[in-house]
Amino acid sequence: MSSATTAGGAVSGPAPARSRAKVLRPILMLGGIAIVAVGTAWWWLQGGRYLSIDDSYVRAAKLAVADDISGIVGEVAVKEGQHVKKGDLLFRLLDRQLQISLVAAKANLAQTALTLEAMKRDYVRMQRDADVKAAQVQADEASYERFANLVKGGGVTRAETDDARFKLAADKASLESLRQQAEVQLARLGGDANVDVTTMPQYQWAKSQIDEEQRKLEHTLVKAPFSGIVTNVDATQPGMFLTAGTGAFGLISDERQWVEANPKETDLTYVQPGDPVKVTVDTYPGHVWHGVVDSIAPASASEFSVLPAQNSSGNWVKVVQRLPIRIRVDRQPGDPDLRAGMSVIADIDTGHVRHFADLIP
Repeated sequence: MSSATTAGGAVSGPAPARSRAKVLRPILMLGGIAIVAVGTAWWWLQGGRYLSIDDSYVRAAKLAVADDISGIVGEVAVKEGQHVKKGDLLFRLLDRQLQISLVAAKANLAQTALTLEAMKRDYVRMQRDADVKAAQVQADEASYERFANLVKGGGVTRAETDDARFKLAADKASLESLRQQAEVQLARLGGDANVDVTTMPQYQWAKSQIDEEQRKLEHTLVKAPFSGIVTNVDATQPGMFLTAGTGAFGLISDERQWVEANPKETDLTYVQPGDPVKVTVDTYPGHVWHGVVDSIAPASASEFSVLPAQNSSGNWVKVVQRLPIRIRVDRQPGDPDLRAGMSVIADIDTGHVRHFADLIP
């Protein structure tokens, strides 16, 4: 037998243990369920606050360094991967042709100034010629009147009188022509015979040519518009002809950097600009950067596609969209270098707290 009887008649053995098991079994089962339920409830209440986005990357201001003038590369002043500061020389174009053009523009300005001064003096000459002709017309009028009076008494012939009349008419026409020429010259001077030639359009245009050639000459020295690291420098070599607007090599900023996260639109319910963010980069496991949500894109990427979706056509499939978020990273001294394109995990603290009342429809 598996049990024994004592002198007092009491039974000992597995029976009490079996009784305790019957009592503990439902307690443990219900307790386990309760623990799972409480843990699930706690996880649900806390889970709505943080949004983790692994579709995130480091971005940086980048530029294909180009010039607005064409020319032959004379010197490349940087090497691959070199860090440059704003204003540092990147490369230089040969400027001999522009030097010649600048000399020609200066000569043209001087010639223009002389021409305008000559126009002013020519106007004075035209006025004097008109005054002389006006005096001649007065003399012709007096002669014609005298001949007209004498022809009645037979003192002069009618032919002489006609000659005096024709001469008067011709000199009047010549006077009118001279006065019109003077008016045209005055109009060319802007209506002011004493005008300062440096204010006239011809002079300003000639001066602008000098300014333009000077600008081109200055732009033969291509400098960094911002601090950063140059890349693909070997694509540009001395002796190469670069047309205006052609990218010589790249410049990636090491200061103007941010993180671009691309969460689903359904995850953006409680995200707002200014929310704190923890950033971890796959390249540097264990290191954490802190930042804030700087902005949320006003449109999804599909809105800017060349061929946007035509949902009104009837052939429609609902696809959850992603909206880019820009995260400003607060970099501290000693932080590792961030490179554009690095993969990032961004954890956004939305500050939202769930309540059981949210489950009630």
